[in-house]
Amino acid sequence: MKKFLLTVIVVLSLSACSSTHRDVLGTSQTQVQMRNYQSRSFDTNDRTLVLRAVVSTMQDLGFIIDRADERLGTISGTSYTHASKMTVSVRVINKNQIVVRANAQVGLKPLEEPIAYQNFFNALGQSLFLEAHEVE
Repeated sequence: MKKFLLTVIVVLSLSACSSTHRDVLGTSQTQVQMRNYQSRSFDTNDRTLVLRAVVSTMQDLGFIIDRADERLGTISGTSYTHASKMTVSVRVINKNQIVVRANAQVGLKPLEEPIAYQNFFNALGQSLFLEAHEVE
């Protein structure tokens, strides 16, 4: 009887741990696929310019900036019209390139639409162009 109870306990505890990585993260795509369309590199070495352009772009898209940390290179904002949040990180990868990565969520679910990220990066590219040429 003890052996039977021990077997049942072991089986139940092992089945409780049988969650997949995808379920834990709540995403249907691999992390590599998501990182591919969540990231974009820009040919510049002016990190401050990129951070300012990210803030401007997020505000243009209706986000209210909640936090901006220049030292860490992160900006977080909330859009109450779309019930979404976005965090953008900016990091220098070499002396001529900066990588910008955006993570967004709608409600409690991660935003997995590549077109939304593409639209953000298109707007960011335009903002960088305007800031680099000092156009207001």
